[in-house]
Amino acid sequence: MCGYVGFVDQMKQKETVLKNMMNTIIHRGPDSEGVYTDEQVALGFRRLSIIDLEAGDQPLYNEDNRIVLLFNGEIYNYQELREDLIEKGHQFRTHSDGEVLIHLYEQYDEKTMLNQLRGMFSFTIWDKNQNKLFCAHDYFGIKPLYYAKMGDTFLFGSEIKAFLEHPSFQKELNEEILEQYLTFQYSPCTETFFKNVYKLPPAHYIVYQDGKVSINRYWEIQFDADHSKSLDNWVEEIKNVMKDSVCAHKISDVEVGSFLSSGVDSSYIACLAKVDKTFTVGFAPEQYNEISYAEEFSNHIGVKNINKVISPEEYWDSLSHIQYHMDEPLADPAAIALYFVSKEAAKHVKVALSGEGADEIFGGYNVYREPLEFTAYNKIPMPIRRVIGAIARQFPKVRGFNFLVRRSMTLEERFIGNAYMFDEREKNHLLKRRIATKKPTDITKPFYDKTKQLDPVTRMQYLDLHMWMAYDILLKADKMSMANSLEVRVPFLDKKVMELASHIPTKYRVAGTTTKMAMRKAAHQAIPAKTADKKKLGFPVPIRVWLREDKYYQLVKDYFTSQTAQKFFQTPYLVKILDQHKQGKYDNSRKIWTVFMFLKWYEEFFIKR
Repeated sequence: MCGYVGFVDQMKQKETVLKNMMNTIIHRGPDSEGVYTDEQVALGFRRLSIIDLEAGDQPLYNEDNRIVLLFNGEIYNYQELREDLIEKGHQFRTHSDGEVLIHLYEQYDEKTMLNQLRGMFSFTIWDKNQNKLFCAHDYFGIKPLYYAKMGDTFLFGSEIKAFLEHPSFQKELNEEILEQYLTFQYSPCTETFFKNVYKLPPAHYIVYQDGKVSINRYWEIQFDADHSKSLDNWVEEIKNVMKDSVCAHKISDVEVGSFLSSGVDSSYIACLAKVDKTFTVGFAPEQYNEISYAEEFSNHIGVKNINKVISPEEYWDSLSHIQYHMDEPLADPAAIALYFVSKEAAKHVKVALSGEGADEIFGGYNVYREPLEFTAYNKIPMPIRRVIGAIARQFPKVRGFNFLVRRSMTLEERFIGNAYMFDEREKNHLLKRRIATKKPTDITKPFYDKTKQLDPVTRMQYLDLHMWMAYDILLKADKMSMANSLEVRVPFLDKKVMELASHIPTKYRVAGTTTKMAMRKAAHQAIPAKTADKKKLGFPVPIRVWLREDKYYQLVKDYFTSQTAQKFFQTPYLVKILDQHKQGKYDNSRKIWTVFMFLKWYEEFFIKR
């Protein structure tokens, strides 16, 4: 695990610029560093030592030093790949997992080599023979990879902040993405908040050669339900594939721990992994504190639980630091809690397992039940439902009226993912100017177009796998853990697990009030029923409570009436939704937080720096 950064550029004195760029990501790899430069390229690496502690430093090279590798992540099947490559005549210099990437590149074309991998990865290969740069991103987007073309300079690396140190980088806000962020709570596209800086999507690779960028997909999730198996068959297969995945994800030359909440996902992982330590955080209000559950479960499986109660002061004081590490604004309040559990874990281990991905692949979100509820209402013709919905919009947003509003829209219109902050009408009141060329439904459309033949629940999962999971869930997991020099591994997001999950019929994923049905039944065989059946809580954070306290209300109000806020927003509207929340008229906490996090992020990157 590490971080890396590099550029293709004809400039002189590459080393000085590269060192400055590397210093911005030292948190990703405090153990060692490595540099490669030639007349064409500069490659910089920061290492967090996990596998082959003595000889695994990077960059890594092939036999004649003509191929150079920077690699962030883990290849869990590297040992069998290594044996096969040795049989084919390749010579290895180290026992690191990354070195197999060099020899796979020599042996196969890009797509063939990538489809052989099992792991999480972002890597870059410089091929001196062809003056070709090859960059690849893992199947699900677990490890980030950014790139930018600035004039004749091509930049790439693990974090955007490193690009800011290059003299060719032009820092400019991509204001169009602000509009999308206000809807999704994260940056939902391959574009970023920095103009001309892009995220490489999951399961894609870049070839940069002769000044040209080409981007290709090498793998795709395919849902294809197999109705020939019983529920018991699926449960058994899930049990076996999860045991195998957790075993693979524990490969390490250092101790591995596990994050633990009160829910089924992390509990199942911690139990299967048989780690020595679990890590949990919570808050003082009881309904926002899962520590007692985690301690009880850890005692049940014979593991030490290390936990921390996050004070409001700690949480709020960390916000600027966290938005800096995120690179782009993220309004998910759980990101801060994830930062603190990573910080606690990093005091004891270098690697922690986590439960991300289970909800997306096994059908765990409560919203996935929606298409299966009150299906008789769908028999009412859509034009009539639209009229009913228009009337319902005039009333407060409570459950009954919300149902009528949502059922007046098609799935494509109403579901853009797990978060929906400001709708188009609200953004008209909120923003000083509307410049976005795409509506939220334009962004989600390609994913819906690919799944027209599938049922609504699976279509929702497919969308979340490609957007919500990649650009919120996994992004914060990587950035918050690496801010603390901790590697987080996610056993649910394994290619073999996904292949199995993609064939499970919807009725065994979501049924009645039960989500993740088959997966929960598999977990039943390892953990107590009250944990396996526990309702999903997410990562509960008491921001709605804090925003009604004078101290934090005034802090946010100062930001909402600042010169920066006035640059982008109709500040009276901001104060209005803040006051409504404080007075208890509406729960506007998530909307308030979305704007507030953008302002904190903007302050870090465009005012302080």
